[in-house]
Amino acid sequence: MTLSFEHENGTIAYDDTAGTGPLVLCLPGMGVDRRTYAKFVPELTARGYRVVTMDLRGQGETDAVWADYSPEAVARDAIALLRRLQAGPAVLFTNSYTGASAVWAAAEAPELFRAIVLSDPFARVMPRPNVFMRAAIAAVSRFRPLWIAYWASLYKTKKADPAEKRALSASLKEPGRMAALRAMMAADTDVCAARTGEVTTPALVVMGSKDPDFPDPAAEARLMAERLHGQVSMIDGAGHYPHSEMPAETAAAVAEFVRERVGA
Repeated sequence: MTLSFEHENGTIAYDDTAGTGPLVLCLPGMGVDRRTYAKFVPELTARGYRVVTMDLRGQGETDAVWADYSPEAVARDAIALLRRLQAGPAVLFTNSYTGASAVWAAAEAPELFRAIVLSDPFARVMPRPNVFMRAAIAAVSRFRPLWIAYWASLYKTKKADPAEKRALSASLKEPGRMAALRAMMAADTDVCAARTGEVTTPALVVMGSKDPDFPDPAAEARLMAERLHGQVSMIDGAGHYPHSEMPAETAAAVAEFVRERVGA
């Protein structure tokens, strides 16, 4: 059953497994929704965690009514949800776009987080794309079929789930959803990246070894982990969504890290 709460003049949707173990809050990446964690949640609950998955602003069942879709805004929403649940400190699992949100949230409210996990993150200031790439980005953010094709291409060893593909396409037809996607693509991550040095929360960078979004996924993972004084876990064969493509391996990596670093 979908749950929701009001925050900053909009409604944010989430699911809660209501387990008795430590809480893991999962934030999806750009242009997808919390269904991306459908295979990951059972793997975490089997390891004793309570799992909450949240739809980002403009995605899934969360409203598309805001002027601000930045990773900082998403981090504020995550903090508000954790305070509402009163179940922290939590493990924050993020993917792609929301890696920057993890940095900002951990710097802003460290008392709410026992660990942060950045999966295939865009959490630093990246080099400016060339003209061709800028044109491609503009196209996929404006035309839904192109975005769906791009999303599916980020799976490497296993294909994207057809049912999730259909559901995501239907969701993005709703008013405001593609506009929210464009706003995310245009958002500035500098504000979040500037707070990297403030993060003291134990951090894990999870990276699919075949992630096509990075020229060298392993090097990117090491770079981000060094900046956070964290650790790296490479998921061999996975693309940009290791939690969906290889959920058991990803959950095992998260559980091992949390157990070793924070004893939960």
